[in-house]
Amino acid sequence: MSMADTVLYEVGDGLATITLNRPEAMNALNVETKVALREAVRSAAADDAVRAVLLTAAGERAFCVGQDLKEHIGLLAADREAGSGQASGQTMSTVREHYNPIVRALAGARKPVVAAVNGVAAGAGLGFALAADYRIVADTASFNTSFAGVALTADSGISWTLPRVVGPGRAADLLLFPRSIAAQEAYDLGIASRVVPAAELCAEAEKTARALAEGPTVAYAALKEATAYGLTHSLSETLDKEDELQSRAGASEDHAIAVRAFVEKEKPRYLGR
Repeated sequence: MSMADTVLYEVGDGLATITLNRPEAMNALNVETKVALREAVRSAAADDAVRAVLLTAAGERAFCVGQDLKEHIGLLAADREAGSGQASGQTMSTVREHYNPIVRALAGARKPVVAAVNGVAAGAGLGFALAADYRIVADTASFNTSFAGVALTADSGISWTLPRVVGPGRAADLLLFPRSIAAQEAYDLGIASRVVPAAELCAEAEKTARALAEGPTVAYAALKEATAYGLTHSLSETLDKEDELQSRAGASEDHAIAVRAFVEKEKPRYLGR
């Protein structure tokens, strides 16, 4: 089904596939798309039947180039006509109303999220990709922070995610001097988890996401929580968190299934609970 014509949402066999569907606009984020994407990622995160999420995009040129600047220019012009002389809180509220909920849902989902980056990922498009747990990238794709190029600061979580992925020094370079980062460099920096030929992206991304959807969902959720916690807490606090989360994972049905399958030399068939 579709949340709107601009975002497609499909669930099958434990996998939710969310597809940005404005290829003619390089999947730029107009208001309709942002609202639909927010509702799609929230639905996927909240649905217990969904055990993994695949975020992808239609077309070959772009994953998402961020804010639809044509629409944004119109909103700024409306502000000027209203006499404000500058962007109003309403014009810039998209960070609070759209980007922040989208990133929170992707990063906070208690299930793995895979981003299949088919082309340019810029601005918020880069932010959404970085909010995923695993990024499979076409060898023809590229990344760009973009914000300074339009006299804006980082949003969509990039000021948090990018330094943690590439280090604070490299993040400052990429933010202050925006440029196109090719797929291989993105892999070297840690932005791309894996680079594949463009023709193989769809198949490889779906294969990876479906494998995660068939995996130990409780353990995956605990792994996401543990690594996020460890980034901002002391070793002692993180050890206590690992104890808490390991107790939770150890009590899951999937752990019992995995141990039994190991002893019996069989492939485990996880239930996701």
